[in-house]
Order: sequence, then structure tokens, then C-alpha cells
Amino acid sequence: MFENLQDRLGSILNGLTGRGALSEADVSAALREVRRALLEADVALDVVRSFTDRVREKAVGAEILKSIKPGQMVVKIVHDELIEMLGGEGVGIDLNAPAPVVVMMVGLQGSGKTTTTAKIANRLTSRDRKKVLMASLDTRRPAAQEQLRQLGVQTGIDTLPVISGQSPTDIAARAVQAAKLGGHDVVILDTAGRTHIDEPLMVEMADIKKKSNPHEILLVADSLTGQDAVNLARNFDERVGITGLVLTRMDGDGRGGAALSMRAVTGKPIKLIGVGEKMGELEEFHPRRIADRILGMGDIVSLVEKAAENIDAEKAAAMAAKMAKGKFDLNDLADQLGQMQKMGGMGGIMGLMPGMSGMKDKMAAAGLDDRLFKRQLAIISSMTKAERANPDLLKHSRKKRIAAGSGTDASDINKLLKMHRQMADMMKMMGGKGKGGMMKQLMGGLAGKMGLGGGMGGMPDLSNMDPKQLEALQKQAEAAGLGRPGGLPGGLPGLGGGGGLPGLGSAKLPGLGGGFPGLPGLPKKK
Repeated sequence: MFENLQDRLGSILNGLTGRGALSEADVSAALREVRRALLEADVALDVVRSFTDRVREKAVGAEILKSIKPGQMVVKIVHDELIEMLGGEGVGIDLNAPAPVVVMMVGLQGSGKTTTTAKIANRLTSRDRKKVLMASLDTRRPAAQEQLRQLGVQTGIDTLPVISGQSPTDIAARAVQAAKLGGHDVVILDTAGRTHIDEPLMVEMADIKKKSNPHEILLVADSLTGQDAVNLARNFDERVGITGLVLTRMDGDGRGGAALSMRAVTGKPIKLIGVGEKMGELEEFHPRRIADRILGMGDIVSLVEKAAENIDAEKAAAMAAKMAKGKFDLNDLADQLGQMQKMGGMGGIMGLMPGMSGMKDKMAAAGLDDRLFKRQLAIISSMTKAERANPDLLKHSRKKRIAAGSGTDASDINKLLKMHRQMADMMKMMGGKGKGGMMKQLMGGLAGKMGLGGGMGGMPDLSNMDPKQLEALQKQAEAAGLGRPGGLPGGLPGLGGGGGLPGLGSAKLPGLGGGFPGLPGLPKKK
């Protein structure tokens, strides 16, 4: 979502960091460009004005202009003010109330309220071990109640049985009563929306609030709507009183103005963001991490969290045992590619790594997108069990059959086999170290740079960490030079080669058209 803004701010601030000294005129010229970039990203005018005023006030002080690295100090000020604009500290859903805690979802039609209701319920059930009841109060939209029931079946979460003819306020009262009788910890009320704000909608929301006494009122807003989302938040807050915001479609290609404006305009925290259609694609909103991403500093903590969720400890242990014997077949390669896809593909991983955000365009230009992984997985899936275990069996006739089965050609199969041979050689070199695979190597290397031990081969165990510990993890990352403002022009510090992948020694990803630019290659065979 923030790619355009990231590119604009990146080029403006890089121009500052490259200079030995800054004058007040330099800072003013840069801030004019920052102001223009934020306005183009659809950030509210008064938010932009106060942001640039605060940055200017701090950036034209004598201690900045005369500091050893004034450009980096300005980047740090912009970074800190971005965090402040986005809300300072991340705030989660507050469940600190007598059970059942009532959460009321409000918003316009089409913003994703019903899907977000199911996503929040799924998150509270799987992460917080809460017993959740969902209830649809939308009696106007055809099949709205049925949609929530289906989502409940899909996720295994209780939904309130539908009784036709009941008003939204009666359904709300029945839901709270049913949650009390059923021993539920949380009840989520999915209210009706409109295509635009009108008086009957606001009256209905106020009545439901009075009847159900919600502890949290979350406004669900589509982040692609830009400035209008800010007016929407202001209206709902004035009439109903919201406690937080949930932004949907943050994976879209919008300019991000709503996310940057809404916290500043309403004073209400953005609690969650929807980053995809699947039930698990809902994330907590961390202002510091979003600011890091916008300024191209990566997001190490989110990357390690994703790895902890997606890397299968048993599979990693089995692979470590195989690698200790120097074995690495095509099944293992498919597992590694699958793990990378689960973590958001190569683009998603690169976007979270410090100093690597600009690499995505180079990769796309070289044809190294996630479709390449899908093709390679299709090729492996078209092989027999014996062929996957022993690639040496693949002669011309077998390759023709696999190409026909996977919709590829012999050259694609040859590239995959070359990639596998190179990776097998690399794994043999690592053999005996018990490292457990490419993704685990990558994450273990990052954890090592942050001075974190234990847990999944060098990766910290995040499942037992509370938010304060995760915040400490981020600070450790910054102390190690990962995600430090202005400190990563060429790659990951201390890893050599202008950004080699940590934990993979000096290896590029083999077989991918010569590897990524700037990543050192494998040692040549003699």
C-alpha cells in the first residue's frame, strides 16, 4: 500500500543523508517535497501541515545542522514524527471487562465488516483462547446473516441462530443473553451498514449501543477510500463514539492516506489491519513497524513473527536430520518453496527486510516473481515419488511427460534441476551443522544479528512473548543496526557483500537467473 510514498520519501531523504552539512534552506526544500509526497498520498491537509511544522521545528535546531551526520538526524526526526502521527504505541482489542465482553462493529456497506468480524473472532479464538459468539444484526442486506453463519461454520466459531422478523436491537439483547448462558468470553455484534451515512443508521447504532452496552466499538473502514474515510470516522465518533479503528484492504494498491490521517484526525487508535482475504490475514497495527516500512527500513519483528507462525518445527527437525547426512531431494526443495510462499513470497519477505525494499522492482524486472515459485512447485508435483527422491532418474522422455503435466517446457525443468543441484551442494556444505532449511537459516541469521538465542535453531520463540517483550525485540534489532533510521543505504550491516542473506553464508539463491543483484554468489566448482 505504501510503495509510492516509500519511493518518494526514500529518494527525498536519501538526498539529505548523502550530504556532509545541511543548511536551513536544504531542510526547507526537503520538507516541501515531503509535504507534496504526503498530499499526493491522500493524507489530510491539516495532518500534513502539523507534521511538517513539527519536523521543521526540530530539524532546524543548531544541534541538528551542526551534528556529525545531520542528514541521518533529519531522517530520525521524520521517522519519530511518523510514529507519533500513526499513534505512538500499538493498541490491541481491550478485553479487560466482565464476560461476555461485547464488541460492536460499525461502518459503511462494503467496507468488510462481516468478514472482519469473523477474522477477529478467529484471532481471539486461536491466539487468545477465548470462546467467541458472533451475531449478525444486519436485517437489511440479503443473506447477510447467512454469510456470517457460513463464516462461523468455516472457522468453527459459534453464531447466534437467526430468528426472522427480529429488530437489530432485539437481536443484540438476545446475543448478549445467549453469550451469558453459553459461557462465552466475547460476543461480537456485526451491525448493518449503508452506502452512505444517514440519520436512521445513526439512530439504529445508538439504540444498539444503549441495549448491548459494548466495551469496544470498532469502526471498520476501507483503506482505499482515502479522505472520505476520515470524514466517516469523524461522523461515527461524534454520533456513536468509537474506541478504535480497523482498516481493511491494506494489501491493496491505494496510497495509504486514510491510515496516515485517521489516527491524527480522530485521536482513536488503529487497532487492526486486514492484509488479505483469508481468515488469518488480520494483523495488529504497530505504528513503529509501519513507519519503518514507509521509510524502507524493513520490519524485522513482523518477519520473525511470520516465520514463527509458518515454519513447521517438526519438518525443520526432520530436514536437519537429512541434511546431517548430506541429503536434500526435490521434496525438501518443494517444502522450502512452500514455506517462502506462506510467508508472503519473495516480495513479501524482501519488503520486510531492512535495505531490501528496493530489491522487489529489480526482481520483478528479472522475472523473479512468485509465479516462478508456482511453476517450480507445479513441476515437482508432476513428478513421481521416485523421481522426487532421486532426480538423477530424469532423462529426456520423463522430462517431456513432466513438462506436459505441469504446463512448462524442458528448459524450465532443467533450470529447476540446476537450482536443486546447487542448493544440494550448499546444504552438503552446511551438513552436520543441523541448521534445518533455507527459511530457518534465514530467520536464524536475523535472530543471531539481534543477539537472540534459542528457539527453533536461533529463532526466538515468539509464542510466549508479550507485547513488551516484542517491543524489546524491535529495540534489539535497531541496536544491532537492523532498521536503524538512515543507517541502511546498501544492505544489512555486518553481513558483507552489500546485503547477503543472513544465515546463508555467502550464498545467493541459486538457479534464479543469476541471483539477486548485490548478493554474493556460491563458490565455483573447481
